[in-house]
Amino acid sequence: MNASLFKSAYIAIFLIAATMKVSAQNLKFLIPDNAIVQFAGSIGYFSVGAGYDLFKNKRGILDFNYGYVPASKGGELNIVTAKIAYRVYEIKLKEWGKFYPFIPGLFLSYTFHPELSYRFNRNRYHPDYYHWSEAMRPHLSIANEIEFNGEKLLKGSGIKAVSVYTELNTNDYYLINYFQNTSELNLGDIFKLGIGLRLKF
Repeated sequence: MNASLFKSAYIAIFLIAATMKVSAQNLKFLIPDNAIVQFAGSIGYFSVGAGYDLFKNKRGILDFNYGYVPASKGGELNIVTAKIAYRVYEIKLKEWGKFYPFIPGLFLSYTFHPELSYRFNRNRYHPDYYHWSEAMRPHLSIANEIEFNGEKLLKGSGIKAVSVYTELNTNDYYLINYFQNTSELNLGDIFKLGIGLRLKF
């Protein structure tokens, strides 16, 4: 009886260990390829995040950011963002880097604040009064990025590349206001600039 129990326990442990190994292999895709730090750009006064390289050519970008706006900069806000973009052109800069002059993208941000909600209060406003969310903003972006070879720049660090990027973006709210007030607003009023640093592992 004891031998049978021991054998059953051994088989159970083996199956659990094998399952865990397979699960760990299957979950490797969750490990980020990049770490990101960004200043401004509609996703917080300061933000940090993790990024993933997409497609075989590694030109696709999928980023997740957490941004913070301190009370001294217009009110304390916490913002989460999901971005997707594509590096359309690649210009090699000899052996030390690459330049991506045109990176169109889309991103969605959500601001956590007691006075902001996903929808406007239907008891206070008519359903057709506002056509956007208080807290959620879809954005269009255009960026450029210069990437430095990490193995040459930071030998032995394990960092494959270091990138600096700038990103212009606008959102649904700004665009609606612009087209309704073209005589009062210009493109400089509706586009916001962000500057970021990306470390690729």
